[in-house]
Amino acid sequence: MIKYTLFFSIFLSTSISFAQKSKSKYKDAYFASGCFWCVEAIFETVKGVDYAESGYTGGSTKNPSYEAICTGKTGHAETVKVHYDTTVISYKELLRVFFNSHDPSTLNKQGPDSGTQYRSAIFYSNSYEKTLATDYIKKLKKEGKFKTITTQIEALTTFYKAEVYHQDFEKNNPDNPYVKSVSHPRLNAFKKKSKELLKNK
Repeated sequence: MIKYTLFFSIFLSTSISFAQKSKSKYKDAYFASGCFWCVEAIFETVKGVDYAESGYTGGSTKNPSYEAICTGKTGHAETVKVHYDTTVISYKELLRVFFNSHDPSTLNKQGPDSGTQYRSAIFYSNSYEKTLATDYIKKLKKEGKFKTITTQIEALTTFYKAEVYHQDFEKNNPDNPYVKSVSHPRLNAFKKKSKELLKNK
């Protein structure tokens, strides 16, 4: 009985330790770069990304609705939470995805959408992410890839998950006029220049 109890105790301890290690390899990153339908779809094609979730952050209003943030008065940005495997893709590579998938030189505007809710922004959770984002922008400016970079680097506040119908909107609504004219072209442009970052089919 003592041997059995000892074995079970070791087994349980090992299982918990493995589960904790497995769970700890996943992290969340938060990006805003225009319509979250587009952004979510782009990140979900990237290797190492477990899932992407549309929502709102960066504002002062509690529990904002889509209708409220569309007025531009709540201060929130349409944001995507990216849940990713750090053993497969790094935060720096996610920054590359971010800048490869939109135009950071247009202030509060992306494609046909304009307003502070569509601003280019990186919401950092810690000083490490803030430093990487700041250094990445410095690098882009030095390389002269963009005449100006309007991307804001903001501390993450509360992230509010968007309404259910917004989740996987592009995937679930392929014939939607906006998806066909804006989301699909943006996604395809990203895929074309970032083939090495895509998941294997």
